[in-house]
Amino acid sequence: MPHRFPEFDLQRFLAYRLARAAQHLSEELARRYRDRFGISIPEWRVLAHLAYSGDVSVRDIEIRTGMEKSQVSRAAARLEAAGHVAKQVNECDRRLVSLSLTPGGCDLMAELLPVALAYQAEIEQRLGGALAGFEAGLDRLIGAAEDPADDRGDNRVERREERHDPAA
Repeated sequence: MPHRFPEFDLQRFLAYRLARAAQHLSEELARRYRDRFGISIPEWRVLAHLAYSGDVSVRDIEIRTGMEKSQVSRAAARLEAAGHVAKQVNECDRRLVSLSLTPGGCDLMAELLPVALAYQAEIEQRLGGALAGFEAGLDRLIGAAEDPADDRGDNRVERREERHDPAA
């Protein structure tokens, strides 16, 4: 006897469509930096998060990026081996590890961010007049899922650059 399901169009299901769009955009951006810089999507996400937030824990990156802990740890290990990320063990609790960009990581981000910003401009151009409504919708969806007390709306990359001189 066949199952009777309610009428459902997966191709119009919003959560599915957003996930597909996010994956497509990530892969499209990755094609722009993968060969030139030799980094993966998880490595890009770790680097971008560190540039945005400064020194943070693996757990914080895991929460903010939606990546699994093992993905963050592997990406951080590869970035550390390449000299882009430094790990610091917490003196009070040696299980806690903080990550930060090295001067080489800051130099890499200085080259990567213009690639990402150019891609952002292309996406905005594709969306055209729909951009403002799309961003407003995303803000509502994301805002409902995040802690309203956590204000990260300022431009943390600029603040990060002010705190850390890559030439030092």
